[in-house]
Amino acid sequence: MTVRTRIAPSPTGDPHVGTAYIALFNYCFAKSQGGEFLLRIEDTDQVRSTPESEQAILDSLRWLGLDWDEGPDVGGPHGPYRQSERSDIYRKYCDELLAKGHAFKCYRTPEELDVLREARREQGGFAAIKPSELALDSAEVAKREAAGMPYVIRMVVPEGEGPCPVDDLLRGTIELDWGQVDAQVLLKSDGLPTYHLANVVDDHLMGITHVLRGEEWINSAPKHKLLYQYFGWEMPVLCHLPLLRNPDKSKLSKRKNPTSILYYKDMGYLPEGLLNYLGRMGWSMPDEREKFTLQDMIDNFDINRVSLGGPIFDVEKLDWLNGMWIRENLSLEQLAERLHQWMFNSERLAALLPHAQTRMNKLTDFAPLMSFMAAGQLPLTPASFAEVKMDEDQLKSVLQFALWRLETLSPWNRDAIFNELKTLATQMDIKVKDFLTPLFIAIAGTTASFSVMDSMTLLGPDMSRARLRHALNSVFGEIGKKQAKKLEKAYEQLGKTESL
Repeated sequence: MTVRTRIAPSPTGDPHVGTAYIALFNYCFAKSQGGEFLLRIEDTDQVRSTPESEQAILDSLRWLGLDWDEGPDVGGPHGPYRQSERSDIYRKYCDELLAKGHAFKCYRTPEELDVLREARREQGGFAAIKPSELALDSAEVAKREAAGMPYVIRMVVPEGEGPCPVDDLLRGTIELDWGQVDAQVLLKSDGLPTYHLANVVDDHLMGITHVLRGEEWINSAPKHKLLYQYFGWEMPVLCHLPLLRNPDKSKLSKRKNPTSILYYKDMGYLPEGLLNYLGRMGWSMPDEREKFTLQDMIDNFDINRVSLGGPIFDVEKLDWLNGMWIRENLSLEQLAERLHQWMFNSERLAALLPHAQTRMNKLTDFAPLMSFMAAGQLPLTPASFAEVKMDEDQLKSVLQFALWRLETLSPWNRDAIFNELKTLATQMDIKVKDFLTPLFIAIAGTTASFSVMDSMTLLGPDMSRARLRHALNSVFGEIGKKQAKKLEKAYEQLGKTESL
């Protein structure tokens, strides 16, 4: 048997370091056994999925040195490798489940589902909604069908409670309860599958033998096990890896740590250093050394050396390890070439020079003008914002609301950035010039810089958003839950006010 693993990211945002972490372990597991590693794009969320995000995933994984044997850009015998191009396949298998009585059409409205869920919550116990609760009498079904009401296709699941054993390569047998398994939607009203159906069908048809994924998917394992049984297919071996954690043990999130792979690339981390760091997240070499190459990891890979304790993503530790790679593995000539590739190449300089030339009297003016473009996080303090004519609450709102608005912005270009910020300034009843002042400082460290929109365009979305988060943390520290909810409520109110 040829071992076949896969990574299946959704192209709905910045490429996440958690994706790289899971991809690395799938890659090493397969390659250590002479197997194959696949890339599949799970783009069934047609509202949020973008070609730009997909390309960023491909570029970032390749930058790290993780290549794939089959995928959307290289092809292979099991394509297509984008789920959006496999709709007919999912429909076929959904029809099979319907014919066998393992799935049913559900015409329930969102309002009715809310009532059912609320009733479940009041009863206590498991919140999962079962097929019997969703059932409508035949007359009502016929009425809704005749009216052309939208429907979804849900899977039939056991009605009662009881143990559902799930075998896991790392954890042994995990006992879950059927009571927590709801009548999962398999095919949405738009005809596209949910993760659960597509995941099972694709893994089977693509010959995946082992599924290494994050432990957040453990509770979904009974649904997947049931689908494999319904289809009469052999289930791949499951292995649920521990999640990356913030230093406070919470799940790694961009609120507390930058999570985009492209951010770390823009910060000047070496791909070897970042990949090495991700490799030691919950895993160790037999000789316990901390610095090792991708090939070292493959040569020594043993899944049983994975620790189930949540690995802490510590940026200071990453800095230390990356520094070792710079000092110990690069000659001066190689370091010069890496710097050239990272920032001081002709393409990058060509983008910067138009903004510098109009402000230069001599060549030595270039470095001070453009230093923030080659910097990481800026040394900001509350004093950095002393010239901003806003009180503390308004300053906090401007930085946080701008960050939230830019987190959803796509495509990322000067006009789009300006339009979003101008609209936000209008909603907040602040003059655009005054609104942009704290953003200048957050992005460039000073207001004496070229256009903040041009700066953010050149820095890119990952670094721009990271600098706004850093500015918030530098001035206000970590925003507590109570304050965060207050800000979220005020932000939501802006859109409502504009629509009146």
